[in-house]
Amino acid sequence: MKKEAILQKIRTERVIALIRADNPDGLLDCAKALAEGGLTSIELTMTTPGAIRLLEKASAELPDFLFGLGTVLDAETARAGILSGAKFIVTPALRPDVITLCKRYSVPIFSGAFTPTEIINAWEAGADAAKIFPAEFFGPGYIKSVKAPLPHVEMLPTGGVNESNVGEFLKAGAFAVAAGSSLVDAKAMKEKNWAAITAKAKAFVAAVAAAK
Repeated sequence: MKKEAILQKIRTERVIALIRADNPDGLLDCAKALAEGGLTSIELTMTTPGAIRLLEKASAELPDFLFGLGTVLDAETARAGILSGAKFIVTPALRPDVITLCKRYSVPIFSGAFTPTEIINAWEAGADAAKIFPAEFFGPGYIKSVKAPLPHVEMLPTGGVNESNVGEFLKAGAFAVAAGSSLVDAKAMKEKNWAAITAKAKAFVAAVAAAK
């Protein structure tokens, strides 16, 4: 899938499901549960043990999904992720070498940033969106305020996004959001309560639809 098609799919779905886990057990079933609810763009984080191997397995078994690799701190990890099937890369902070690597491979890169200076630096370095993290501290109002002088910069708020405020983040100007524990609950993951995760995904999808 080409870069623009990947970005367009995320723009259409508007929600990236962020999966963090203490172990890889059940992550593929979790991905399927999210898809049942209408979400197929999924970020696996490097904080999950065996994340690269899991990404390779997930990409091979579920080729219609968009699997990305998150919490990427260096170009070597980004390259390993891309070669293992990552369709996009996410960093928690501004990492220029990761942006350069992703541009070389024509893979979308969402660069962590928070202040206006970091946001514009990430964008000018070539990021496809600034991942506004942590978004919970200033909420949708912060996105709206920063978008006013920087309307051309795509923003992806992460942290504190839930089914109650996702619509407000999108209305404030976010091109999409990433949601972790509010979507993929740790207790549900541990208990393999896939129905609960599917229900959460449906709630997010409904909230996104209502915000249009």
